Amino acid sequence: MTLKIGILGSTKGTDMQAITDAIERGELDAEIVCVISNEEDAFILERAREHGIEAIFIEYSGNRRILFDKAAAKEFDDRGAELILLIGFMRIVSPWFCKHYENRVMNIHPSLLPLFAGGMDTNVHEEVLNKGIKVTGCTLHFVTPQVDKGPIIMQKPVMVEDSDTPDTLKAKVQQAEQEIMVETIRKFGEGKIKVEGNRVKIAK
Repeated sequence: MTLKIGILGSTKGTDMQAITDAIERGELDAEIVCVISNEEDAFILERAREHGIEAIFIEYSGNRRILFDKAAAKEFDDRGAELILLIGFMRIVSPWFCKHYENRVMNIHPSLLPLFAGGMDTNVHEEVLNKGIKVTGCTLHFVTPQVDKGPIIMQKPVMVEDSDTPDTLKAKVQQAEQEIMVETIRKFGEGKIKVEGNRVKIAK
């Protein structure tokens, strides 16, 4: 059965491209039912439209996080979304949203958690280089009210070279992000991912 996916994003949605490509190649039995952004001009919305995916802007004002989350959830639920992906979503979702989609919301983080938890985008890669770390990577995890502390689904290491800059490191980490996201979506759709406490078990 085709897995229905909803996406929340605020930026370019680069990782989403790998998912849409995999779907269009027939490598993923999935459908992105809609993409929602809190930024009206976010390129992730344009990227969605280019692939014939419904693109929705919902205003995120002040501290009204719960209103945004409930409005987004209604859009997802109306379309039967079974899995929610946070791809470059630059806001923290509410405990209500986490509970509503318990063990069905995934976030991709540009480090090997718990390292650099709470960091975002290029700032993480700058910190990795500043600290002289030799191995970085990415983490896909379920979202809980505790930021970047949800059960880890999958991680992928990335070697740091002496010649790396924040931008080159970001590109390498994003490639790793895309690989584990596609693999995890496939396994989730096959019912092979189970959460036990704070541990995720993936059937072979």
